[in-house]
Amino acid sequence: MNANNEEFLKRLRETFRVEAEEHLRGISTGLIELEKTTDRVKAAEIIEIVFRETHSLKGAARSVNLKDIESICQPLEGVFAAMKRRAINAAPALFDLFHRALDMVAQLVSSMEAKQKPAEQSHIGDIVRQLGDISKGILSQENSAEPTKVTKAQLGDGALVSPSPNEMQVSPQVSISEKSIEVETVRIPRATLDPLLFQAEEMIQATIAGSQRVEELQEINRLIVSWKTDSMKWNEGESSERMRERTSENIAGIESRVAAVLQEFGRDQRTLRRMVGEHAEAMKKVLMLPVATLTEILPKYVRDLARDRHKEISLDIRGAEIEVDMRILQELKDPLLHLVRNCVDHGIENPEERTRKDKPTKGAVTLVFNAKDSRHFEILITDDGAGIDLEKVQSSAVKMGIVSKEATKPLDPQEILSLIFQSGISTSPIITDISGRGLGLAIVREKVEKLGGVVSVESHPNVGTTFRLLLPMTLATFRGILVRVDQHIFVVPTMNVERVMRVSEEDMKTVENLQTIELNGTICSSVRLADALDLTVRKKAHSPAKQNTSAPVHDIPVVVLTSADKRIAFQVDEILSEVQVLVKDLGKQLSRVRNISGAAILGTGKVIPVINVPDLMRSAVREGAPGAAASKEKELPTKTGKILVAEDSITSRTLIKNILETAGYRVETAVDGVDAFTRALIGEFDLVVSDVDMPRMNGFELTAKIRGDKKLSEVPIVLVTALESREDCERGIEVGANAYIIKSSFDQSNLLDVIHKLL
Repeated sequence: MNANNEEFLKRLRETFRVEAEEHLRGISTGLIELEKTTDRVKAAEIIEIVFRETHSLKGAARSVNLKDIESICQPLEGVFAAMKRRAINAAPALFDLFHRALDMVAQLVSSMEAKQKPAEQSHIGDIVRQLGDISKGILSQENSAEPTKVTKAQLGDGALVSPSPNEMQVSPQVSISEKSIEVETVRIPRATLDPLLFQAEEMIQATIAGSQRVEELQEINRLIVSWKTDSMKWNEGESSERMRERTSENIAGIESRVAAVLQEFGRDQRTLRRMVGEHAEAMKKVLMLPVATLTEILPKYVRDLARDRHKEISLDIRGAEIEVDMRILQELKDPLLHLVRNCVDHGIENPEERTRKDKPTKGAVTLVFNAKDSRHFEILITDDGAGIDLEKVQSSAVKMGIVSKEATKPLDPQEILSLIFQSGISTSPIITDISGRGLGLAIVREKVEKLGGVVSVESHPNVGTTFRLLLPMTLATFRGILVRVDQHIFVVPTMNVERVMRVSEEDMKTVENLQTIELNGTICSSVRLADALDLTVRKKAHSPAKQNTSAPVHDIPVVVLTSADKRIAFQVDEILSEVQVLVKDLGKQLSRVRNISGAAILGTGKVIPVINVPDLMRSAVREGAPGAAASKEKELPTKTGKILVAEDSITSRTLIKNILETAGYRVETAVDGVDAFTRALIGEFDLVVSDVDMPRMNGFELTAKIRGDKKLSEVPIVLVTALESREDCERGIEVGANAYIIKSSFDQSNLLDVIHKLL
């Protein structure tokens, strides 16, 4: 194939990729709805849609010679055709096979250029064979009066077991969701594009007017040059009176022309401002996508996760038609997945436990999207599960060193709840490959605050938990308050400003070593913005001179800021004005600067830092409140220790030992459970890493023996195993393991993060 043909095929396949992902979303959404519906008419409509989407996907794959995808779609289409004819009744087992087939197609689409591994090819063959067997079985029974009912037994266990992560490197949810949001091409309605063309034509007229103004200014400049030349030629014989007359004439002429140009410039400026405003709004609409583009992956995501956890969960999504800036949706993908996973994994109880609590066996997760005003929207993620265990949160915070035992005593429930957004806080009884590390909610908060939003949580025992996210609809301009601190100027987002005011020094009171002011009958802590930002320049010169009782009393400018449930009054040197600014990020070199979310360019061209208000609130607590350790974040010190590794495979044993020693730990190894327990009794180990499937004594038995020994009972244990079923993980919890890492998802950072958390 020559270079031109190769380039053409590459472009064709990229077009196919976009089309295939649309078909996959349509099929997946249809299957989720079909599995839930009991209405035969609606079911028939869904089956027709799914059948057509599969047929179109098969044809598109054939056109670009992707035979693996075509080979899956062919029998899949046959089964859907049988469902159309009502020759088959789909059981849950068959839906599992459908989703497995879609997952494989999604993987093939996302890695079209890569050659398939033999393991992947065998899975394709398994899926094609099982779907083909079903189609053949249907055809052989077409004359039967009753439709065929496909059962789990008919499909075999292979149809219900997903490939291991080593065999399927690309998560189907990720492969679809990333493309659904991080798109290189966006379909835009003609009605949205027409105004853009009209505005572009109007801007041509603006450039013509600008050229005309330049010519007029050049003419004025020529008059000034001519006047200057004439004045140099005036001779002494010319009377002063004549000179004054000519000067007056020249000034009047220039003044008249300048006034005319200024008037025209003013008109041009107003027209240009209108055109730019309309164009900006039209461009925003181009970038606005319905929230549904973000949520379309969630039904399948929840279904797969719930089945893996042996739970029954319904997902209800409301308000997904709201349109939000595409860039906001891109950044919200991970936080939303984290929160939904939290609801499924930690929030909703298993059916047996829900029955004991007199709850419906099926749990409910609800996502509600509300437009709060023209600039902000709200997301509510709610589950009807067990609620957040405050005692476990508090215990985890103490264990991580985020708060002291003494500091937790005066905390109210809402303050304890806010701790869950700290890195490292988790209520999970065990660390696994997808939960228990205490990172998810910290990532959520960081992402939301980076977007200029806030996140909060409410939880009630045995009633459920609600996460609330308040976010801007666009990432364009926003209004802010300009404040001066010493020689520095900052922008504070107006959405976080409760009020600006001046407070007399006499009205500032000290309560428990904290400066406070009274606001509407309530006490509000007050902090110097310079202190919170750690600006030490000329700090003393601007401190209130309390020691001199005869000094005049001054009014201090104060900006009262709110974020989530916090409110703090920040003292500044001057409040300048309210402005509308365009925020830019700080670039890759400064991707994360404490207290600063970005930079704004004023009309003068000056670059001003934009305050990250949630970050600033935490800095203010650290700066001004020695007793407020509950909100204090601190970096964990680097930890080292002595670790025992129990592993019967010499290759795995050597690998883990090398990883741990490179990280600075002292390591001893054992060849099985008996050897490990003997070494643990005579050695002083800070942590044990063990395989599960070992001769003489397996990892579960070793864990139970260690937990039963008075000397060793508190030693943390990490199980690293190939056993990845939910039952094995639960057994690990029962015998007392602290972490359960599946070898198929094992990597160096994974293990080190877990050990760092436990030591």
